[in-house]
Amino acid sequence: MIYFLEDDPSIRNFVLYALNSCGFEAKGFEVPSEFYTAIEKELPEVLLLDIMLPEEDGLSILKKLRASERTKKLPIIMLTAMGTEYDKVNGLDCGADDYITKPFGTLELVSRIKALLRRTTDLQPVGEEIITLGGLSIYPARHEVYTSGTLTVLTNKEYETLLLLVKNKNIVFSRDTLLKEIWGFDFKGESRTVDVHIRTLRAKLRECGELIRTIRGVGYKAGETEIE
Repeated sequence: MIYFLEDDPSIRNFVLYALNSCGFEAKGFEVPSEFYTAIEKELPEVLLLDIMLPEEDGLSILKKLRASERTKKLPIIMLTAMGTEYDKVNGLDCGADDYITKPFGTLELVSRIKALLRRTTDLQPVGEEIITLGGLSIYPARHEVYTSGTLTVLTNKEYETLLLLVKNKNIVFSRDTLLKEIWGFDFKGESRTVDVHIRTLRAKLRECGELIRTIRGVGYKAGETEIE
């Protein structure tokens, strides 16, 4: 998925059409607030970012993304009319991976995106896996959970419960199944154990706690809609 933050609709629509025609999946955003909402739900593979924007300029957005643990390694290409040498150096120094000035050719843009994806894939640590849902990012190899970019400390059982639910998004797990999978219990007498752990897990996940949904009379599942 490629995100493109650009307030000019003609440029935005042209680039999105070109990217989708070349086999990419791409989404466009007119203002930063729309982009921030989307990135909380799903991280893109690449962000194309204009500088001159309403609400907030692109360099400010770039600095925020680089300061967040969740997005500090997000591949970002500045796509802007500001094309002086100072502008380019400033953009790269602020953390951009590449800098393309307008006007540009679609073939060059696609080629630069593919090159950036190759570089970032090569830099990905062997065996590194990132599981995301909403504002949650789980790194199984490190046994770490980040909530909106902030490291969240969980007990082993809380972590294992969260990982199981998120890896199986939208699949409902009964309390008995969770007991068996996480605690090794194969009987119905301790279902309160699950409820207690889910309650404390939600509290630790703060605003992301609502991603763990209660299915009345059945159990729990992970999803991005409101708790029933």
